[in-house]
Amino acid sequence: MKDQLKLDFEKILKISDFSEKNIKFKKDNLNKFIESGFPNRKLENWKFLDIDQILKKNFEELSFYNDYSITNKVDTSILVGGLEHNKIIFVNGRIEKIDFDYEDKNQIEIYDDIGIENEFDDKNSLINLNKALSNKYYKILIKKNYSIKKPLIIYHLTNEKVKFKNINLSLNFELEQNSSLKLIDFFNDTTDKNFMNILYNFDLKKDSILKNYKIDKSLNQNLKYSFNNIDQEKNSISETFIFSSGSNYFKNDICCNLKGQYSSAFVNGIFSLEESQQHEIRTSINHLVENTKSYQLIKSVLGKNSKSVYQGRIFVDSNAQKTDGYQLSKAILLDETSEFNAKPELEIYADDVKCSHGSASGSLNENSIFYLMSRGLNYKQSKELLINGFMLDVVEKITDSEIKNLVKNMIGLKE
Repeated sequence: MKDQLKLDFEKILKISDFSEKNIKFKKDNLNKFIESGFPNRKLENWKFLDIDQILKKNFEELSFYNDYSITNKVDTSILVGGLEHNKIIFVNGRIEKIDFDYEDKNQIEIYDDIGIENEFDDKNSLINLNKALSNKYYKILIKKNYSIKKPLIIYHLTNEKVKFKNINLSLNFELEQNSSLKLIDFFNDTTDKNFMNILYNFDLKKDSILKNYKIDKSLNQNLKYSFNNIDQEKNSISETFIFSSGSNYFKNDICCNLKGQYSSAFVNGIFSLEESQQHEIRTSINHLVENTKSYQLIKSVLGKNSKSVYQGRIFVDSNAQKTDGYQLSKAILLDETSEFNAKPELEIYADDVKCSHGSASGSLNENSIFYLMSRGLNYKQSKELLINGFMLDVVEKITDSEIKNLVKNMIGLKE
């Protein structure tokens, strides 16, 4: 696979117009990836979802070459209706449309960037792969004191052209002081057997607010990996919600660096998995100064042979007194072959903090089902009502009412 990667990389350079600086940046990251290879279970952060083995068993020959000079037709039928929104549309990893029609264009800047140079996680070779192979790097800047009027939906679309291919895409966001962004990632695949690798970097200045919602609900046989790095200054807020259901394999990595006092990070997620799906959410919340807060709630509903993983780490620096950190994960196992793995971590070097973690899993309560059946529901309706309430608890954490209703409709939840 390494030889194939090198050949594909050279083909990409021949059809691209990268600057010398960008080519050096890409080659450096390619060499780092080749040295490490795909992540495997020997690495602590990948012990539950072995990307190396998944690729070997499920993908015949993975190609890393995509001709991004060819435009792709956008299937407008899949665009979200009933919600006025701005949009960025990726088709097979290529940006086909950027549309901020609902906004004051003077308050938003979009420009080409050499790439995201932050090191992030030096043991994560998928970040190096992304930096080496991403087609274009865009930076989106929300200017001081401007709040996005309508949500931005980023569509991640694939078709048959990328079967057995690796797709890498990257975006860099900066929210200046007292600005805000509502961002929805919407995944829709019309082909199977591709590997999508996504890297986002968010720079939240003082008093800024980021709300990011990730929706993966269309069933497919693909592998996805998404890494969000979020740097937060004083009084900034990040809110992340993940609905993880559609792809066969999906890992979401969320890293929040609380660098300013009174900054806060909220991560909430739902796994709703069917037969043989394997999904993971891994969080790393770094409390680096005093008076910061984090809250995490992850719930799983797991069908036959499905597997969910939650790895949640709270790090509290010695300077981070008055930290408030909370994490909780729960799972409903609908079959004896379902599997839920939780690995909560607290790494605390300050003494005046309030941190806690918890995890629980089990089957649906038969007494609750019996009670609902005694009130006129059948067995199936009783189970559905209990599962609905279990997941609704997480969706209610969404602070934007319009998006909350959209998410409820998308995933079929009832009040």
